[in-house]
Amino acid sequence: MRALVIDDERLARKELINLLSQHENVEVVGEAMNVDDAKEKIESLQPEVVFLDIQMPEKTGFDLLEELDNVPHIIFTTAYDEYALKAFQVNALDYLLKPIEPERLTEALNRLQQRMTESPKEVDSGSDSSKKKLSLSDQVFVKDGDRCWFVKLANVRLFESDGNYIKVYFENFKPMIHKSLNALDERLDEKSFFRASRKHIINLSWVEAIEPWFNGGLVVTLKGGDRIEVSRRQAARFKDMMSL
Repeated sequence: MRALVIDDERLARKELINLLSQHENVEVVGEAMNVDDAKEKIESLQPEVVFLDIQMPEKTGFDLLEELDNVPHIIFTTAYDEYALKAFQVNALDYLLKPIEPERLTEALNRLQQRMTESPKEVDSGSDSSKKKLSLSDQVFVKDGDRCWFVKLANVRLFESDGNYIKVYFENFKPMIHKSLNALDERLDEKSFFRASRKHIINLSWVEAIEPWFNGGLVVTLKGGDRIEVSRRQAARFKDMMSL
């Protein structure tokens, strides 16, 4: 597994890299000392797991996650145990308290290996990673106020525009993110997500029923009961995609 170590303290990075070198199935592909450096290396190196310090100068580890379109597996590393609850609220893979114990690192890596076996990600070595579309197997980081989540896109049934924000529908949650629907639409795989109107993008795998609507439009019912109108302009394309 390809790993990236992010920590503002050089000695902490070296210590963790040394511990990881004792695991044959781990390849440390790089290290970063701050959020801007980390973002660039995540996009260029495409690590499968990131060991992420939380408290760093200027920007925190949580700030980094907000700036990423596609979030790899995350294992938090920090000297401050008060962040543990918040880390698990975002569904991080694990949380390692400094100084990191070799046994705890092994436990975290075993958990990671199990997670990767259960849901392997598609790899396209010939594509430009910066232009790779987000598919159902990818996960994103969503932060709304003090609450945050890692969300697999397969579990997001609907994106709804609300001014300068987007409401993300998954499970019983509807957090808001500061992003335009047009920008999001460009990043999502069109085989899995459909721009139903100016306000909505739907996950096609969540479509449960389709019915005619006014002026040649359609109404789509998603699993869970959400009813979304497909504009007349998009209805023909939608019918074609759904083989109606």
